Amino acid sequence: MSIYSDSLAAAFGLLATADSDLMEILYLSINVSLLSLVLSCAIGLPIGAILAIRQFHGRDTLVGIFNALMGLPPVVVGLLVYLHLSRSGPFGWLGLLYTPQAMVIAQMILITPIIIALSCQVLEDMHEGYKDFFDSLVVPKRTALVAYIIDARYSLMTVILAGFGRAVSEVGAVIIVGGNIDHLTRVMTTAIALETSKGELELALALGFVLLSISLAVNFLAQWLKASAKRRAYV
Repeated sequence: MSIYSDSLAAAFGLLATADSDLMEILYLSINVSLLSLVLSCAIGLPIGAILAIRQFHGRDTLVGIFNALMGLPPVVVGLLVYLHLSRSGPFGWLGLLYTPQAMVIAQMILITPIIIALSCQVLEDMHEGYKDFFDSLVVPKRTALVAYIIDARYSLMTVILAGFGRAVSEVGAVIIVGGNIDHLTRVMTTAIALETSKGELELALALGFVLLSISLAVNFLAQWLKASAKRRAYV
């Protein structure tokens, strides 16, 4: 109990004084996660929209594949990215291994299927509800899609928040491709793992509090958006 209380007090001290190492790790974590999220949304949202409103051969198979990829094992993703970015890999000449860019790539692979699958489900539900009405008015598909996105904006924000929560809490893939290098690729999750293994619980606890706070904030915001969407639906 003494070790726990001492570590807890030291952790709050690091948070209260905005320790430089803590802030550096937090800054990199947020940057990597946000960049991964933005790129994943740029790829995933258009694909999800196309799958939601268009019928073509193999469409159901693609939806099933993206749904399955939501459960990709992070360590397997990390291994595959490592093999492609290592010196003997096809993209080794880029020199991206053990850099924040490699971590962004790994997180994108994990997040993008989540964005595609969930946004497809949201927009498909909208499409099923309004399809006959828009068809009767001869509304172009592009115009209808814009209407779906506006009407489902709260649900889509929840999808985006789910992607961010997945990114910021990731450890398996990023530690393989990032290497957890101090002042270069050390993010919150990898730093917690390293500091705990070293017995340095102060920084690990401080980062744990921050990570837990971010996760709770993301979940509360997602719930609030979901509740807002339901209230709007009944108005």
